[in-house]
Amino acid sequence: MHRHESHDACHTGVGDMLARAEAVCRERGLQFTPLRREVMEAVAEAGKAQGAYDIAEKLSAPGKRVAPVSVYRALDFLMQQGLVHRIASRNAFIPCAHGHAPGEGVVFLICRTCGLVDEASSEELEDGLDRTLKRAGFTPAHTILEVEGDCGACRERQQPS
Repeated sequence: MHRHESHDACHTGVGDMLARAEAVCRERGLQFTPLRREVMEAVAEAGKAQGAYDIAEKLSAPGKRVAPVSVYRALDFLMQQGLVHRIASRNAFIPCAHGHAPGEGVVFLICRTCGLVDEASSEELEDGLDRTLKRAGFTPAHTILEVEGDCGACRERQQPS
């Protein structure tokens, strides 16, 4: 299993993530609108998975209310471009600083104690899932798996001394 260390504490800086988003949009001939940029920045700065309503609240200011539906539209765009991921079980979003190959499956490791979200990919897991899907005659649009448990740090804190 290949791990992309700690999404929540991603080592890629906010500026680097914004630059990647701008480059992706430019290469694909897409607009990186001010709202899309603000949403991307809010997701990248958060340091944890957050919901669209949290993002809308963060972007709103006196006299400038950002509607959650607008944030959802921006998030949909960012997900389509591979710049953010949705954690379905939490209805929350995290940045993705990794360039995934087309069709590459993603496994999210979600700590139920501290809320940390880590990302991993596994050829063995993908191969097994592909065989299962073929036997079932099912063609997925995309594959994202979520595994909830305890991260190493929380497990160590829970160990009796």
